[in-house]
Amino acid sequence: MSYAVYQTVELLWLLIAAVAFVWLMLKAPAPYGRHVRPGFGPQINNRLGWVLMEAPVMLFLWLFYRIANYTMPPGGFVALFMALFMLHYLHRSFVFPLLMRTGNKKMPVAIAVSALGFNLMNGFGLGYYFGKFAVYEPDWLYDWRFIGGLLLFFAGMAVNITSDYRLINLRKPGETGYKIPSGGLFNYICCPNLLGELVEWAGFALMTWCLPALVFWLWSLANLVPRARAHHQWYRNQFTHYPPGRKILLPGLW
Repeated sequence: MSYAVYQTVELLWLLIAAVAFVWLMLKAPAPYGRHVRPGFGPQINNRLGWVLMEAPVMLFLWLFYRIANYTMPPGGFVALFMALFMLHYLHRSFVFPLLMRTGNKKMPVAIAVSALGFNLMNGFGLGYYFGKFAVYEPDWLYDWRFIGGLLLFFAGMAVNITSDYRLINLRKPGETGYKIPSGGLFNYICCPNLLGELVEWAGFALMTWCLPALVFWLWSLANLVPRARAHHQWYRNQFTHYPPGRKILLPGLW
């Protein structure tokens, strides 16, 4: 596949992200977690759904890398970038679902399948690019984009994980239902876990400086910004004592 064809595929995928963003902002949020609702077909266990929809992206990344470059294993910066991507998804696929205290909560199979398709496209975009088109010279190590992106990546990961753990620990073992989170960035915004993930992938896009990582970050925005807004509205509807000054994603701004 030439770069021109590859680029066209990625830009079409980005166009779909724009459509998804408009749909999620104007219509109801994706029906999983606190926003799950009937009418979306059969459902599966929430934990199982997380594993099935998130874990395969690591296989997709490697598979499309090998399709693009079947002679040489990843090395240098490409190996680092692939390892960082997989580090996020190892936690998201296996650690996070095991720690969730969601009881017997279900997830629509349709959501798991759509997320699997999303991860297939991300695995293709990044894996194929890293296998065929990526070129990073040794002095990239000293480039501000690499250094700044790496710092953003780990800062975002730290915010994402610690905020997720605050949410998980709101429930005692065996408890169900929802509570108002507090502490850390939760004192200022509704969804620091989602903000952390957006910062993480912004850092990844910066340090890799490539189209598929940018498209992946924009897709994350298209998905997580509407979800954060829906979470914020949900808290306000559920809890009359929800802090009125708490913003959605950006402290003091929005």
